[in-house]
This record gives sequence, C-alpha cells and structure tokens, in this order.
Amino acid sequence: MIDNGFCTITNKTKGKLPRLPFVSIKNKILGDDYELGVTFLSPLQQKRINSTYRNINKSTNILSFPLSKKTGEITFDPIKVRKDAPLFEMNYQKFLMYLFIHGCLHLKGFEHSSTMEKEEKKYLNIFS
Repeated sequence: MIDNGFCTITNKTKGKLPRLPFVSIKNKILGDDYELGVTFLSPLQQKRINSTYRNINKSTNILSFPLSKKTGEITFDPIKVRKDAPLFEMNYQKFLMYLFIHGCLHLKGFEHSSTMEKEEKKYLNIFS
C-alpha cells in the first residue's frame, strides 16, 4: 500500500503497477483535500464488485464510487485494462492514466458526454 496524504493506492494483485502521477491527477481534478482510495484487484474481485453494485456479472477495467462529497474509491482490474488498451489505440500505461482521469471525472460528478470527453482529453494532454 502506498499512502500519499489523501490518496491511498493498494495493490491486491501479484503484478507490478506502473508509475503514474496518481496524486497529481487526483489533486488537479478533485482537489488537494479530496480523500481517494485506489485499489488494483484481480478479475474475480472486480467481477464481484461489479455484480454487487451494478448487477453486471463480469469484470470491468474500472469502477468509481463516490462515498461523500470529499471522498471516493476507484478500483481497477489491471488485466482487463491491459486487454482493453489496444481497443482504444493506447498502450497499457496511457490507457490506465486515461481510465484514472475518467474515474476522477465521474467522482467529480461528470456523466458520459461530449463535455466529459473534452475534459478527459484535456487532462490526458496535461499529464502525458
């Protein structure tokens, strides 16, 4: 587990995580005082959460959960992230960053739309 103030990153997989500016991205989108938990899970663990909260009985690359106005949780299935990256014409690391930005925007209140896509591109350009 890595704890960087208000961003805690937990790896529950056997894989090594890429070095990404998680804290900087979180602070830029959600603010310095937002408490965010980021957890990397196995496909089975992610599938269970997706089934419980969304009634979808399969894994997904990312899930984001607002817990309060100033706290939230993002979970990743890194195996699914790696598998899905080519579908978006990105490598694993860039796609993971894109998904993290996507999840943070959801926590900020954005819903899928052209406005959200513009924000995703803006932040991806800032941090790429």
